[in-house]
Amino acid sequence: MLTRAAFAARRAEIDALNVYPVPDGDTGTNLYLSLDAALDSVRTEHEKAGILGAATLAQECSALARSLLLTARGNSGVILSQLVRGFAEAIAESGKDEAGAETIADGLERASQRAYASVTRPAEGTILTVARAAAAAGAAAVDRGLVAVAEDALDAATEALRATTAQLPALERAGVVDAGAAGYLLLLEALARVVHQDGTHVGERMEVFADDSMRRREDWSQVGGVVEPIGAAGGAPTGDGDLVVGGPAYEVMYLLRDSDEERVATLTATLDGLGDSLLVVGGPDLWNVHVHVDDVGAAVEAGIDAGRPYRVRVTHFSVQGGGADQIARATPAATVAVVACAAGPGLAEVFEDAGAVVVSSGPGRRASAGQLLDAARAAHALEVIVLPNDGDTVLAAEAAASAAEQEGITLHVVRSRTAVQGLAALAVFDATASASRNAAQMSHAAAATRHGAVAVASKQALTSAGPCEPGDVLGAVAGDVVIVGSDLEEVAVEVVARLLSSGGEIVTVIGGVDAPEGLAEGLGARIERGHRDVEVSVIDGGQPHYPLLLGVE
Repeated sequence: MLTRAAFAARRAEIDALNVYPVPDGDTGTNLYLSLDAALDSVRTEHEKAGILGAATLAQECSALARSLLLTARGNSGVILSQLVRGFAEAIAESGKDEAGAETIADGLERASQRAYASVTRPAEGTILTVARAAAAAGAAAVDRGLVAVAEDALDAATEALRATTAQLPALERAGVVDAGAAGYLLLLEALARVVHQDGTHVGERMEVFADDSMRRREDWSQVGGVVEPIGAAGGAPTGDGDLVVGGPAYEVMYLLRDSDEERVATLTATLDGLGDSLLVVGGPDLWNVHVHVDDVGAAVEAGIDAGRPYRVRVTHFSVQGGGADQIARATPAATVAVVACAAGPGLAEVFEDAGAVVVSSGPGRRASAGQLLDAARAAHALEVIVLPNDGDTVLAAEAAASAAEQEGITLHVVRSRTAVQGLAALAVFDATASASRNAAQMSHAAAATRHGAVAVASKQALTSAGPCEPGDVLGAVAGDVVIVGSDLEEVAVEVVARLLSSGGEIVTVIGGVDAPEGLAEGLGARIERGHRDVEVSVIDGGQPHYPLLLGVE
C-alpha cells in the first residue's frame, strides 16, 4: 500500500519530468495504474476465496505477482511485475510467515535476476542497474539484520540512480536519469519504511525517510528530469543504440495463453527480428509480450502462431510538431469501432447486429465511465465512437473519453440522447471512413432525428401540458411533456403528428417491456395509413419505463 501511495503521489512528477525525444510521459502513470489495478484484483480474488485478511504472506505475494502480469502497462509495468515476482518467489520458498533479512535479500537478488531475464538486450544505466546494485548491497548486509538490508539496498539504489546519467549516451546528452529506476527507488523507500514500523521508532524513521525522499527528488531535478531510456515506456532499453526519429512506429503488447516454453522461445526470436524494446515474461501458463515494431500485423500473427494472444494493445508513436518531438498515442489494433448503450435486450440485439459493442445502460443502471472505457478497450479499434443514447449518460461518455485520452485511446462521443438518435447515427456509420468523418456524420444524423416518448405517470405532478395524476399517459417531445392523456396509442399518435409537423421520411417506433402486446405494431400500422409518404420501422426494444420511444428522421 505504501508503494501504491508513493506511485500515486509521484506519478505526475515523473510523467512531467520525462523529456526524452519520444516523451511517452507515462512512466509514473504506468507504474501506478499497474500496481493499483493489481492490488484491487488481489483483493477481489481473496474476497471470492473467503481469505481476505487471512491470506498468508506467500499467498498475498504470489497473487500480486500474477495479477501484475495481467495488469502491467508499458515496459515499466512489465518490469515491475518481474521485480515483484522475484520477491514473491523468495518469500514462497522461505516457507515463513514473516520475511526476515535473508528472505528480503534473496528477494532483491531474484528481483534483479527476473528483471534482467525479462529484457532481450540488457543495457546499463537503467532500472536493471539499480536493481542489481540494491541486490548486491542487500546481500552484503544480511549479517547485520533486516533494517540494514533495507537501508543499504535503498542507499545503493539511490547512488546507482544518480549514476545512470553517465551510463547511457542518450541519458548523458539529455542530462537526466532513468524513470523506471526512479520508480523502483520508490518501492525500496516503501520497503525501508515498513521494516522500521516496529512501534518504537516509526515516527522518527518516517521523518528521516521523508527527508531522504525529498533529497532524492531534488537530485532528479538537478540533473534535468527523469526519463525512460531508448524510448521504452518506463523500463530498460532493449535495443542496441539510441532511439531516433524513424525507429519502430508502434508499441505492441498482449497476453499469451495456451503456449509453452519452446513456442515462446520461437516467438521471442521472431519478435526480436521484427523490432526492439522486446520483453516476453511470465510462464508457465501465461506470458506478457511487449515489443516496438513497424509491422503490427506480423507481431500479432507471431503471437497467434505461439498460442492464444488476447488483450492486444497497440501504441502509435505519431510525429507532432516536426523534428524529434513525438508523442505516444495508445490505440487498439483495428480501424474504427462503435460502442453503443442499450436500455433493453431488443435494442442491444439491434446495435449488436449492426456491429456495435453494446453496454447495458438505462434508468437505474446507467453505464459508468469505467464501463464505457472497458467496452472501448474491448472493441480493439484504432478509434472508437461512443453512442450514449441517453441524456443522463452523455457526461459519463465524455468522462470516459477524457480518461481514454490519458491512456492514449481516442474516443469520439456522439451526443445521442435517445435510442432513436443512436439508431439514426449508426445507420450512417461507414467502416471504411475515418473516425472523425464518421463522428461528424453520425452526430449530424443524431441531431437531425426528432424524438419523443410515451410513459405512464407514477405520481402527481405539474407538467408543461398541465397537471397529471398517477396512471395518466404522458406524451413527450424532446424530453418535454406536451400531452397528458389516458390512452397509450392515442397519445402516441399525437406525439408522432407533432414530430412530423415539420416533415420527415422515416418514423421509428420502439416498444418497451411494459408495452401492451401489439401496441407498437398497431401504432406502426396506423402511422402508415395516415402518412403514406413515410417509412415506418417497428422495433421490440424491451426498454423499461417507456412503453414507446418514437423518432422521426
